[in-house]
Amino acid sequence: MQITSTAFEAGQTIPSKYTCDGENINPPITILDVPEGTKSLVLIFDDPDAPAGTWIHWLVWNIAPSTGIILENSVPQGAIEGTTSFGKTGYGGPCPHSGEHRYFFKIYALDTMLNLDSSIDIAALETAMEGHILDKAELMGVYSR
Repeated sequence: MQITSTAFEAGQTIPSKYTCDGENINPPITILDVPEGTKSLVLIFDDPDAPAGTWIHWLVWNIAPSTGIILENSVPQGAIEGTTSFGKTGYGGPCPHSGEHRYFFKIYALDTMLNLDSSIDIAALETAMEGHILDKAELMGVYSR
């Protein structure tokens, strides 16, 4: 499985358009080679370099496995967004206080749909995913202010 973006190359700078310094919208995401038997996809976007520990910028689950592209500034139809470290649902772009941070878009192929409410956080999502992950891929970009 692969995850890419037409907005930036792996390991390169995420354009400011997709950060708190710009429009603060999600970049376009392409998902390739989803394994057979996948019932849903999960997208986790996080910053492991945040001073207080990994900061969750976006949680999306129950993405249809046929979703080849998540368009800019959109959520796939039927998908559910969870609560981020910002204390709300939806995308929150990179916004480091200082220095360069790494940001990871992680896509997971699951053998099930998740019956979860949008009020759940990363811990509950990861617990629900346990034992259901068929494959995983990630795209890392960097951003500094």
